Amino acid sequence: MSFDKKNSFGNFFLTKHAISKMNFYGLSENRLKKVFRKPDRRQKGIASGTIALMQRVGGKRQTEIWLMYEEEKDGQKKIITAWRFPGISPAGEEIPIPKDILSEL
Repeated sequence: MSFDKKNSFGNFFLTKHAISKMNFYGLSENRLKKVFRKPDRRQKGIASGTIALMQRVGGKRQTEIWLMYEEEKDGQKKIITAWRFPGISPAGEEIPIPKDILSEL
C-alpha cells in the first residue's frame, strides 16, 4: 500500500483513516509528534503488532490523546489511528477505544 508524501512527516506517515480521525478530533500533526516524543503511557495496541501511546491534556476538562501505530520494516512508523478520550483512563486496563474507531479497525 503506498501513501502520498504529503501524508508523511519525518519517519512517520499517516493512513487516510488517521487523517480523518485527526480532523474529527481536532488534532494536528504537531500534536501527534508531541505524543510520540513524550507519551505518558505506552501499551500494546488492540490490533496485532501495534503500539498505543497516550498523553494527558490538562485544563478544565481533562482528556487524553491516544494514537496507535505500527513499525514498518524500513523503520518508518505508520500511524493507524488517533483519538481523544474524554476523561482519564485507568492504567493497566484495556485501551479505551471509541466504538466507531474499533468497528473501522
